This record gives sequence, C-alpha cells and structure tokens, in this order.
Amino acid sequence: MDNPQPPNNSSDWERRTLEKLVFSALNEQKASRRWGIFFKVLGFVYLTLVLAALVDWGTETSHQERHTALIELTGTIEHRGAANAEKMLEALQTAYKEKNVAGVIVRINSPGGSPVQAGIINDEMRRLRAANPQTPLYVVVEDICASGGYYVAVAADKIYVNRASIVGSIGVLMNGFGFTGTMDKLGVDRRLLTAGSNKGFLDPFSPPNPEQNAIAQTMLDEIHKQFIDVVKAGRGDRLKESPEMFSGLAWTGEQSVKLGLADDFGSVDSVARDVIKAEKVLDYTVKENIAERFAKRFGATAVNSFWNGVFESSASFSMR
Repeated sequence: MDNPQPPNNSSDWERRTLEKLVFSALNEQKASRRWGIFFKVLGFVYLTLVLAALVDWGTETSHQERHTALIELTGTIEHRGAANAEKMLEALQTAYKEKNVAGVIVRINSPGGSPVQAGIINDEMRRLRAANPQTPLYVVVEDICASGGYYVAVAADKIYVNRASIVGSIGVLMNGFGFTGTMDKLGVDRRLLTAGSNKGFLDPFSPPNPEQNAIAQTMLDEIHKQFIDVVKAGRGDRLKESPEMFSGLAWTGEQSVKLGLADDFGSVDSVARDVIKAEKVLDYTVKENIAERFAKRFGATAVNSFWNGVFESSASFSMR
C-alpha cells in the first residue's frame, strides 16, 4: 500500500499569498469606487450650492410687492470696471420698468473716475427722472462721493450723506510720468517719429512741450466747466457758492449739507423707510459675471493695464 504524500507547505503558502493579493486588489478597487462616488457626490453638492447662491430664488415673488430699488455704484468709475455706465444704465432702466418700485436709491462709494462714464450715467438719471416723475431718485453716500462720483450724484432728486462722508472734489486732473531724467542717466535716447506735430502729445519719454501743456490745460478747463455746470444745474439754489467750492476741495458730510452740496443725513434703510415709505429694499445692481471676476482675481490684464497707463495717461482725464 502506497504511503500518502505529505502536504506541500510551499504550495499552500503560495496559494494563500496569491489569494490575499487578489482579495486586497479587489478591496482596493471597491474602496476606490466608493471614494470616486463620494467625490462625485461632493462635487455635485458644491455645484448645486454655487448655483443656488447665484440665483435669486425669491426675486419674482419679491418684485410683486411695493419696494425700494437699490443700485450700487462702488469703486472707480471706468469703462472696464465694475462701476461703469453700461452696468449702471442697465440697472437704472430695469428698476424704472418695474411697476412696484416706489423709489430708487443709488448708493455711492466712489472716489471718481472717467468724466465720460460719469456724464453718461448723469444724463440717464436725469432722463429717467423726467420720464418718471412719480418715482423719486435719491443718492445715499457712504464713505466717499468725490469728483466723478459727485458728478453722478447731482443728477438725483436729493443727496443723503453720513456726517463723516467725504463729498465734493469738483475738479479734473490729468496725470502721467516723465522719464527723461532717468533716460539721461542710463544713456538712453528717445527716437520718436511722428506724422503730425502733436501726434506724440505729452509723450512721457520726451521733454515737456509748453505748447502741448497749454493745449492740455485748455481741455482740462473745458471739462471742469462742464462739471461745474452740471453741479449747478443739479443742485440749483441749494448751493451756497464760494471760491473754494469748485477748486477740487472735498468736505465732510456735515459740511456738505451746510454748503448745499448734499441735502440731509441718512442711510439706505432710513431713506427707504422714512422718505420713500417702502421699507423693503431689493438690489437691482448688475453684478460682475464669472469671467470678469476670474480676470480680476488672477490679473490676466495687469501688465497690459500698466503699460496702457504709462503710454496713454497723457491723453486721459480723470475726475478724482
């Protein structure tokens, strides 16, 4: 009778090791699938929350009630900025088309900016007031309403300020840089060729030109006069004019009321509640889109903006 073969311990060990490896791989695959599902669900939840934050779910219902329309004008007034004429006009026109708007408040917190952009906003505010006399338009100033910001403000029926607000700065400036001294030290020659004697107008790399400076001053004076005329037309007999009023100086909110640059003290809530008599406030401000916020955050145009400022500042005017 044959003797049974002894168990092969080496083969058993290999089989058990192989089984462990297979089961371990299967467990890793299961865990990987679970984590994949988890992150997909997490991403879906995050996207849902972002969309929910971007959508005003109660807008339609809210607009069916009598309310005050709020429009924000914040920051420098400029063509490419958040505070520009295109967005302000869209917000103003939307507010005035809404039948349940009892009054409009433009809340300003701006040091000024482009006289062109400010002028466009001022014109549209006056047009909408004339076309809708039953819907008052007020400005509420927070920290600052200077220069181009005040150019916008004078188009309102009344201007409300805080006692510590900064108001005024009725003037125009034109600034830039001169690099001729630096170029001399570095031994750099400016080789500028133009067709037209004034094509290199106020070039920052060329010596000052008295004739061009005089032309620039004439343009500044003309825009300043336009600014003064707009302020006088908007404020009328309320202004207590003095030699300093149009010199570019700014005043506190308390002083501005005394000078007739503003009418009274108030906030958005107090004006909506006590003046317009519609305590519910809805925001009609046109917000920046995602692409605009992305560009600002990561500075996609920072270098271009810098060089544009260097080369074009000599031909741009600013109310700030």
